[in-house]
Amino acid sequence: MPRLGVNIDHVATLRQARGTRYPDPVAAAALAEQAGADQITVHLREDRRHIQDYDVRTLRKTISTVLNLELACHDAIVALATEVRPDTATLVPERRQELTTEGGLNVVKEQKALRKNIARLREASIRVSLFIDPDRVQIEAAHALEVDLIELHTGAYCAAPTAAAAATELQRLQEATNMARAAGMSVAAGHGLHYENLRAVVRSIPAIEEYNIGHSLVARAVFVGIERAVREMKQLLQPNLEAGGL
Repeated sequence: MPRLGVNIDHVATLRQARGTRYPDPVAAAALAEQAGADQITVHLREDRRHIQDYDVRTLRKTISTVLNLELACHDAIVALATEVRPDTATLVPERRQELTTEGGLNVVKEQKALRKNIARLREASIRVSLFIDPDRVQIEAAHALEVDLIELHTGAYCAAPTAAAAATELQRLQEATNMARAAGMSVAAGHGLHYENLRAVVRSIPAIEEYNIGHSLVARAVFVGIERAVREMKQLLQPNLEAGGL
């Protein structure tokens, strides 16, 4: 059964909207773990729009599963990562103007900066992942950097306007997963996945080992609580679940 990484960024988004101390993403992480989350994922952005440095430091001390820190190739944030030592560091692209991550890393173009920062993270005994589009050239470039793990950007699949377009994107994800696995890399996936579109990916691509899901899960938690939201998402990852879902 694939692992579920619960991204708690948008718990912090709600907190930062009013500049309060609540809701606390660290408390959300604890509840998510109690409900079965296999991993806690946070993105420490350069503009600190949601997750803050102290959140990352506190999570490192308090969570009992795995801490996955998403970060761009900014020297100061990479330095913080090497100090805090998350279990996994996932390098992602980042623009201040974007509402959310808009695509995967251009590993070919950014190879020099990536190589430098991958080396810094590895020296701190941190597992390194690259967030990339399901593209052959990018997968080959990631393999050349000798990373253990890639996370496939599922945004195009999630935003597909028709069933036919979604099927095409799902096929791209499947081919990319097969290619990465053949090269010896583990595969995760994330971005835009929710309770209605996740199951098709799980059924079609059993080789994906991990899913990182945040916005839809936190949105569901507004109505049912984070523990139930996590349990429902975990259920969708069961390989023997009927096609009808929950």
